[in-house]
Amino acid sequence: MSKQNNKDEFKPYVPASQNPPQFTWVAMVIGAVLAIVFGAANAYLGLIVGMTVSASIPAAVISMAVLRIIMKRTSILENNIVQTITSTGESLAAGVIFTLPALFIWQLEPSLITIAIIALAGGILGVVLMIPLRRALIVNEHETLPYPEGTACAEVLHAGEEGGKGAKLVMGGLGIGAAFKLLTDAVKAFPSSVEWEIYKFKNAAIGMDTMPALLGVGYIIGPRIAGIMFAGGVLGWLGIIPLISFIGDLTTTPIYPGEIPISEMGFHQIWDNYLRYIGAGAVAFGGIMGLIKTLPTIAASFSGSIKGFSAAGEAEDLRTDKDIPMSLIVGLTVVFMAILLFWPTINVGVVGAILLFVFGFFFVTVSSRIVGIVGSSSNPVSGMTIGALIFISLVLSGIGHTGQAGATTAIIIGSVVCIAAAIAGDTSQDLKTGYIVGATPKWQQIAQLYGVLITSIIIGFVLILLDNAYGFGSAELPAPQAVLMSMVVDGIMSGDLPWSLIFIGATAALTVELFGIGSLPFAVGLYLPIHLTSPIMLGGIINGVIKRRTKNKEAYKEKNERGILLASGYIAGEALMGVIVALAVTAGVVFPEETILGPVASLIAIGIVAWLLFRTANKKPVK
Repeated sequence: MSKQNNKDEFKPYVPASQNPPQFTWVAMVIGAVLAIVFGAANAYLGLIVGMTVSASIPAAVISMAVLRIIMKRTSILENNIVQTITSTGESLAAGVIFTLPALFIWQLEPSLITIAIIALAGGILGVVLMIPLRRALIVNEHETLPYPEGTACAEVLHAGEEGGKGAKLVMGGLGIGAAFKLLTDAVKAFPSSVEWEIYKFKNAAIGMDTMPALLGVGYIIGPRIAGIMFAGGVLGWLGIIPLISFIGDLTTTPIYPGEIPISEMGFHQIWDNYLRYIGAGAVAFGGIMGLIKTLPTIAASFSGSIKGFSAAGEAEDLRTDKDIPMSLIVGLTVVFMAILLFWPTINVGVVGAILLFVFGFFFVTVSSRIVGIVGSSSNPVSGMTIGALIFISLVLSGIGHTGQAGATTAIIIGSVVCIAAAIAGDTSQDLKTGYIVGATPKWQQIAQLYGVLITSIIIGFVLILLDNAYGFGSAELPAPQAVLMSMVVDGIMSGDLPWSLIFIGATAALTVELFGIGSLPFAVGLYLPIHLTSPIMLGGIINGVIKRRTKNKEAYKEKNERGILLASGYIAGEALMGVIVALAVTAGVVFPEETILGPVASLIAIGIVAWLLFRTANKKPVK
């Protein structure tokens, strides 16, 4: 059966002959609110654990509840526009937090306008460079490229009558997450972190950050990935830190990059001075290895995507096949390349602009297709960004553009590329959802540009607030991906990285790869404090127990969807309250320093939240 026949035979949920409401003012308002909510949530989450979660399904569920139940509006295409705007916002936030915090780590304090322009440029390039590929990837290869998240979101929109129930789960989880964060960070009812040293095992420790958001992350990623992450934490905190401490007791001389003798350090200081670099080396290796393993797919994706540009002008008269004009695509691309080239606080230079366009175009085309095969969660955006940053830094240093100025230019270019790749993958998934439900591509693409604009305006406020309240690279906000990006660029520009520690981490990740296990989750676990990976492990265990106890696949699917909705609420609620607390701190509000209750209360509280997640997800499916 030919691709053309597939295209002709496919029937969307809403036929092209009908034209129900789509890009309405109601959809714009609800979409903007949810884009800000989930964008801030993803930014906060990514700065803690170095990964983000998709907001498409929770956004679709909430919008259905608002539109259908409260406002009595029944257009599935209007719902689709809301989730399109929302998912664009959370994807842009993911691209931003992987890179731009490096500028704060270097104490450069970028302005709100600078952050907004970089985010807007990357987001718009990601959308407009993907649009010419839509017919080739979404329409002509509908049967061969599944786009798993896009297809799943279309299924949720089809089942719109269930939206009320699902929205209650998301909103309930949001309330629980927000209340928990308020009690720990503002009221100081009980500590947000507990830890124990292990008897007669110097500087070996285990702990847990009692955070519902991390519990939710663990449930969503499942027991296998959560277990691999936790294994990295176990090796780091029960293996490498005690080993460094044992060897460090043999000398009273500080060992670089530490500034005091290891014998005088506690486990947190050893993590900060040594294990963090080992973890960074592991994360870099894991990201690059993920990129290498997908090279055949990337090559095929790039080749297939390039062919799509030749079909970009083959417009049809059908409502379901209309894109925004090519003239607007070219115009937006030229305008934002010019802004990046000439804006005073950005000014990437001619060479930088060429590098930005080449890598941006390449990774947008790759990302647009590769997510159709492996899904957005497996899209190696961080690996792409690391690879691009290494090459960009080498080129810039080779032409004499070194030091802080060279490093800043490299990070800005890498940020735009990273954001564009993340947005292109999300745009592809959203257009797949729209194709299945029968949306008008032009209105979806306008919605995506609108989502990029809204999130670009707000994301700078979120970054500045979080940096003021917690500090990027701190124990409270490790920002693992951004710290890694800054280390890579710094290392190439100045050459003063502790390369031995970096290579030790890379070797640890290589060992994991030789066991046939993907090394990136392990590497992230090795980099992060075990306090963060232990609640993720708990969430993964809850998912695993439910799966083991549920023999029927359809029953497990229904249970898992309930769990994901509640877990998404945990993440969004805690993250939003974290941003509110950060805003209060920035405004000068002084919160208590001492907690009212002790660690036992903290464990009981997170235990209750875990039990609620298990109980909600494990309910018997409705027959």
